[in-house]
Amino acid sequence: MRYLLLALLALSHSLAAQPWRVVGDEQFAPYSYVTPESDTPHGLDVELVDAVLREAKVPYEIRLYPWERVKRMLDRGEVQMAFQFAGTPQRQEQYELVGPLRSGSTVFMTTAKTAIKDWQALEDFSPYVIGQVRGYSYVENFDRADLARDTSAQNPRQLVSMLLAGRIDIIVGDRVQLQYFVREQRAQEQVRVLPRPLIQMPRFVAFAKGDIERARQFSEALVRLRNAGKLDEIQQRWAQ
Repeated sequence: MRYLLLALLALSHSLAAQPWRVVGDEQFAPYSYVTPESDTPHGLDVELVDAVLREAKVPYEIRLYPWERVKRMLDRGEVQMAFQFAGTPQRQEQYELVGPLRSGSTVFMTTAKTAIKDWQALEDFSPYVIGQVRGYSYVENFDRADLARDTSAQNPRQLVSMLLAGRIDIIVGDRVQLQYFVREQRAQEQVRVLPRPLIQMPRFVAFAKGDIERARQFSEALVRLRNAGKLDEIQQRWAQ
C-alpha cells in the first residue's frame, strides 16, 4: 500500500509540473474564436475553461485550431484536453468527458425559399438538403437518420454563407452561434429558425480515455465554480 501511495503521489506531482496543452475550435464564435489580427483565443467557452483551470491551479496554455485538427491532436496524445464536445454516445466512448461546461440549443435554420414551417419527425426533412459542419456530432438519432446532407462546410460561418447563397435548404447548429454569423452578414431578415429545437445540447471538455486524474482535477474545479455562481457570471456577461 505504501508503494502504491508513493506512486500516486509521484504521478500527481508529475502531472502538476507539466503545463496542460488545451485546444478548442478556432471558428466557433462566439464561444471560441481567433481574429485575423491575432491568434489569441477569445470567446465564452475560452473564458469558462480559463476560469476552471485557474481554479484547479494547474499550469496550462490554451490554443485554438480547426476542429478536425483539435480532435486529431487529442487522439494522438499531442494535447491533454480539448473543448467543446457534444455528449453523444460516440464521444463518451472515445474520451473522458467532463461537464457540462454549458448548454446550448441546437436548431434548424432556413430561408423563405423552403416551405417547411416546423417539424415533428426527422422524416419531415426528407425533401430537403441539410447542411452541417464536417466532423460535428449533433444527437444520435439525427446523426443516424437517412437524410440528404451536405457536409462540405468546414465551420459554422461557412455553413451560414452556404444557406444565404441558396446552396443548401436548411442548416443545423447552435442557435446563438448561427444567429451570430447571420448578424455578421446583416442577413437577419433572410433567415428563420424552426420553432422546435433538435436538442438542448450540453457541451463538455474532453480528456484522453483513461486520463482519470486530469479529468478529476477539472471536474472538481468546475463544480466549485458552478456552486459559487462564477460560471453564471461569465455567461451573463456574454449574453449582454
